[in-house]
Amino acid sequence: MSRDISPDVRAIRLFLTEPHPCSYLEDQKAITAFVDPAISIDKNLYSYLSRYGFRRSGRYIYAPRCKDCKACIPARLVVDEFTPNRQQHRCNKRNADLTVSVARSIDEDEHYPLYEQYLSSRHADGDMYPPTMTQYRDFISSLWENSRILEIRLDGKLVAAGVIDILNDGLSAIYTYYSPEHPKRSLGTYMILAELVLSRDMGLPYLYLGYWIERSPKMAYKKNFQPLELLIDDLWVPMN
Repeated sequence: MSRDISPDVRAIRLFLTEPHPCSYLEDQKAITAFVDPAISIDKNLYSYLSRYGFRRSGRYIYAPRCKDCKACIPARLVVDEFTPNRQQHRCNKRNADLTVSVARSIDEDEHYPLYEQYLSSRHADGDMYPPTMTQYRDFISSLWENSRILEIRLDGKLVAAGVIDILNDGLSAIYTYYSPEHPKRSLGTYMILAELVLSRDMGLPYLYLGYWIERSPKMAYKKNFQPLELLIDDLWVPMN
């Protein structure tokens, strides 16, 4: 595992959005802090920011900075201490016929229809709907130098994909999309299990899962993976 040196964060400018409707809690207004996109963000700086709760979305590095709400809590899995529960064991067994590979680039002709199908079936009520190719390219397919895409196939056909970023101390799970035609396979769960295997194979101690929001059903799945650590007051602590 590579080591990093703490960068001079005083040189980093943050830009705040105006309050806007929260994507996860209907009764809340969100404010987002974005790292100045003019700053060159290398793997070292990106890793440092991730340890303090920042995430990547497309070309931007961001973190919630809501005035009166602290519901978005950064979460990460401790890779070497993870043991699959009974449901996750069954998920692995059900998907033993799938193949997992890692790619450095995305074939949009193959991936975009899967992304479109996923958003249309699972998130038609979200702020990313309706999907467009422009949106997909901005959000997904413009991979960074340290980005990879996990591809999961059934008999050669792409059924799930997950964008990951390789950090100094772990993998960051950016976004997953999968076919709604195989509900019994629990492909979202299987993707996280595949990311855990890759993290372990690469000798990386953590899998960053983004934000856990206790009151959001969309985020409930994350607590099913243990041991989960949460970033509370700039310290990573075990989830109670």
